[in-house]
Amino acid sequence: MSAPSVSAGATLAGALCIGFAGLSGCASAPTVNPAIGRTESAQKPQIIGSRGPLTSAQIKAKLARLSNTSGDDTLLQHHLAIEQAVAETPLVAGETTHLLRDGIATFRAMFAAIRAAKHSINLEYFIFEDVESDGVHLGDLLLAKRQEGVAVNVIYDSFGSSDTPKDFFDRLRQGGVNVVEFNPLNPLKAKVSYSPNDRDHRKIMVIDGATAIVGGVNLSTTYQANPMGKSGNIPGEPAAHWRDTDLEISGPVVAQLQTLFLDHWREQHGPPINDAGWFPAVSPAGGAVVRIIGSSPDRKAPRYYVTIISAIRSAEKSITASAAYFVPTADEMVALTEAARRGVEVRLLLPDRSDSPNSIALGHSHYEALLKAGVKIFETHDLVLHSKTIVVDGVWSAVGSSNFDHRSVIFNDEVDAIALGAETAGELEAMAKDDQAAAHVIDGKSWARRPLSARAKEIYARIWEEWL
Repeated sequence: MSAPSVSAGATLAGALCIGFAGLSGCASAPTVNPAIGRTESAQKPQIIGSRGPLTSAQIKAKLARLSNTSGDDTLLQHHLAIEQAVAETPLVAGETTHLLRDGIATFRAMFAAIRAAKHSINLEYFIFEDVESDGVHLGDLLLAKRQEGVAVNVIYDSFGSSDTPKDFFDRLRQGGVNVVEFNPLNPLKAKVSYSPNDRDHRKIMVIDGATAIVGGVNLSTTYQANPMGKSGNIPGEPAAHWRDTDLEISGPVVAQLQTLFLDHWREQHGPPINDAGWFPAVSPAGGAVVRIIGSSPDRKAPRYYVTIISAIRSAEKSITASAAYFVPTADEMVALTEAARRGVEVRLLLPDRSDSPNSIALGHSHYEALLKAGVKIFETHDLVLHSKTIVVDGVWSAVGSSNFDHRSVIFNDEVDAIALGAETAGELEAMAKDDQAAAHVIDGKSWARRPLSARAKEIYARIWEEWL
């Protein structure tokens, strides 16, 4: 099995499905109830505050404060009511959110939060390497905090981190860090029954139960800057910058991320840990409203998948998304094209290069249908897009680890933050505007004239569609 890159989750499914065909089957993406995301599926909105559920009057006032323009509060109410029907975790008021663009900004924010930790540091990552920020290595910082008496707990995915030297994890364990290997590739080391395809694709950092970072950025040296300002590379290609997005969150909703981490720890039969103090009474830190969604292949229809389709189906004005691996399911394709046909402005930022060539060809195979429906497609160049974000109607936003592909729906454990409000949405849309300005716009007429060799690659890539 080849060594994983930042996006190994996009390419491992085919290899695992073939290599372990006798052990587990390869599933298909579930069909989402057509009623979900329609007005008739809406339910009475609920938001949790520091003293419990908000009243209808408090919710109305909260939504008005989250809006930038007249009418946005109505859109917020609409999306909140629709999503209430499909999500299981509550929306929580009183959060502070801050967007982190790319790995360098994320690492600096992470290292600063780790330095400030007083009680506990919990890290759960698909790729876990001894990354560096401003001359400091993660391993050295974690061990220093452990010597100060701060509890440090790590979950890493066995496949995603298969390139990480064993000595690194041994050093952490010897220094008192609790370490769990998620679904070990070596079956003799496994403590639970699982399909080899099931991977922990989450990226979670939780500090003292009050501050967290989630998104697409792995703890991977791929993101580290060199003197040329580039980072990482794709085998056989020149070094390129990896474009990614994370979200830093402070406030009561961090408890939902803490719960996801603890659930995985227990499911993987990790060593005993003292979780006393993991769920402190956190005072509201800001005005954002956030929900955390943890997805798992144990669910017939992962909550995030249903939530995304719900948001797209209920869009009234605009949809702006960035997708590292655009291999949409049938329901996602229908939702996007129907939205464009009913007049919603749909803009997709997609990569023109990737460590998963098949995902590029597969994405290309859907362009014609999307362009005919009126979807606007922007392809990045001179970088590798790894960001996973979506904004709907300028009021509903998602930042997380879930890709726009089958693997995130069928096989991966994922985590995503849903934020309501114009502020977060506006930041994401401004970021998207910058990205789109530097990207290449796909013209429908020119695309229809692409060479037969490109079409042949698309047809071949379709063989792997449900494994990417």
